[in-house]
Amino acid sequence: MIKAIAKLQVGLLFLLLPAARSGLAQTPVAGQWDAVVVVGSAEIPFRFEIAGDDNNVRGFFFEGDKRIVSTSGRFADGNLELQFEFLNATLTAKLDGLNLSGSYRYNRKNGREYAFRAARSSTTAKSSASEPKVAGDWEMKLVGEDHSATKDPRTALSWKLYLRESGSGVSGSILRVDGDTGTLTGGWRGDTLVLSHFAGERPVLLEAKLQSDGTLSIVFNKQNTYLAARTQVARTKDIAPPVDPSKFTSVKDANEPFHFRFPDANGKIFVDTDSQFKNKVVILAIGGTWCPNCRDEALFLVDLYKKYHAQGLEIVGLNFEASGDLAEDKPRIESFIREFSVPYPILYAGAIPEVKDKLTQLANFGAYPTTIYLARDGRVASIHAGFASGATGEAHTALRREVDELVERLLREKSGETHTLGQGTSTR
Repeated sequence: MIKAIAKLQVGLLFLLLPAARSGLAQTPVAGQWDAVVVVGSAEIPFRFEIAGDDNNVRGFFFEGDKRIVSTSGRFADGNLELQFEFLNATLTAKLDGLNLSGSYRYNRKNGREYAFRAARSSTTAKSSASEPKVAGDWEMKLVGEDHSATKDPRTALSWKLYLRESGSGVSGSILRVDGDTGTLTGGWRGDTLVLSHFAGERPVLLEAKLQSDGTLSIVFNKQNTYLAARTQVARTKDIAPPVDPSKFTSVKDANEPFHFRFPDANGKIFVDTDSQFKNKVVILAIGGTWCPNCRDEALFLVDLYKKYHAQGLEIVGLNFEASGDLAEDKPRIESFIREFSVPYPILYAGAIPEVKDKLTQLANFGAYPTTIYLARDGRVASIHAGFASGATGEAHTALRREVDELVERLLREKSGETHTLGQGTSTR
């Protein structure tokens, strides 16, 4: 008995040694939190985690199962501050008993600020097996007026909705022409399906009720109402087909090589006629460090570059940033390059609204990201608006397959061959 107690004491001492050696204890705010950010009248719930000691606090958002960790943080005198450098955002909150309250703000020019609250996590009641089954592919359209603060014409376009079920939980994503919402998670609360997303960006609250005809009545961020129907019956519910992202943006003259001339963040000029692009397949990724779906696309493009660069693929990022001031935007671009280990040039093309002025060959630009695929002679072979991330499941898998097939075809082609561009075929 005495030997057993001695062994237990030694074991406990061993477990405590790391904390004893460092002389540090977990910060009082460490643990799991049920958090919300407030967007207009909508409270967006999300899972949040805090770890570390007072001088090195880390905060974690969750994108599905992926953790998104802060770059620095501290807790002093009851005040928490977390920096998310790659998101150019700061979370500040004060601990009051078992609750945190404060704000989450984007530090860029005209960046938004959301009220933030959090309480210690509690166990959520599980849904019963009798809850409606909604897994599958849906399409949705706006019903009535657009009540959002910023009237965006893309809001009136049909969207795709992907839903998945796992036990009592429901997850999924909304895919618009400009990209997806990230992974929505949640479940049934009575007769209402409540799904939400916030991982440092893209705050979304979806509340849906199943109607007697099998459709869903959806309220999005407490603002707009949508009608959703399963894809196979969406036309019978007067839901127009979602826009084909390969036909949303085009070029004014498909026979003209696509031109670009921009500096990188250090001032080096890159031009479409440079020798490194001659007779190469080139992908131009129009985006910005502020754009969530551009961040989703970055890893995809890095993988694509590694896979096909030796065969003749070049990729160039054309970044249109929030401030339009290089001194302010340069740190964001450098952080973006480090975060994703980008091996290709990222060029500083200007401010967000300047795409139409800087890339005058484009017609109907309207989505970040927009990705332009150039054949070996510099002419546009395809343009794709938005990006379907892994949150969309099969849509992401299909996109990867389609892009691989397109790039491989363009790498095989020689100048003078024909290729399909968006709505038609261009002879070169």
